[in-house]
Amino acid sequence: MIIGSNLIFRESLASTNTEASLLLKRGDVQEGTVIHTDFQTSGRGQQGTTWESERGRNLLISIILYPQSVKPAEQFLISMTISLGVCDFIDGHAAGCKVKWPNDIYVKDFKIAGILIENSIMGDVTESTIAGIGLNINQEIFPGGIKNPSSLKLITGKELKTQECLSGLLSALDKRYKQLLYGDRKKIHEEYKARLYRYNELHDYRAGRKIIKGRISDVSVSGILTIKDESGTTHRFSFKDVDFMI
Repeated sequence: MIIGSNLIFRESLASTNTEASLLLKRGDVQEGTVIHTDFQTSGRGQQGTTWESERGRNLLISIILYPQSVKPAEQFLISMTISLGVCDFIDGHAAGCKVKWPNDIYVKDFKIAGILIENSIMGDVTESTIAGIGLNINQEIFPGGIKNPSSLKLITGKELKTQECLSGLLSALDKRYKQLLYGDRKKIHEEYKARLYRYNELHDYRAGRKIIKGRISDVSVSGILTIKDESGTTHRFSFKDVDFMI
């Protein structure tokens, strides 16, 4: 294995991504090192949001990678790869896993996981990546401010062993990461599109003060989302430029 070849457990951390960043700054870290914890005091999500999780009930991990063959212009392939790995694991427990762009993981219309990818770029090389994943396993009650949250237990009705889930998740991620390094990247792109939440469905999206009714038709390897509106006009959005209306 690459992912999961070295496991570091801490009972509590401010953030697994922050801890991974500190490890990288201190010196050489084996590729595939996974930092995991039972509780985060300052868990981080996408776009400056926080990630809240009940102690010991979920998976909170960060993975250190060196995907130097992935060009910075194609760095969203890393996010696609990690998202697909998470979905592969969830498929073994529940049907209907989707990726809400850029990298929230849904089962049907409920959010079950979030991913935070932090890449270090030097020139034309992606030197390192920290892939943070929060996956809800057994949590049943969530803070009121979180939109449509869920967990594997709520979906399946079964209490799961988090250590077994961790092993299964890392195995699924490892297979996908090897596909990124040595396999068919075009297939990763196509599978990610097929997994997209609301892909090719007609929905409303908010871009600034404007509401667009359209269909998601593509996501580029640089992470740009394409929506075609009812008139056939194409709109392209970077992160933070468009919101899903639920």
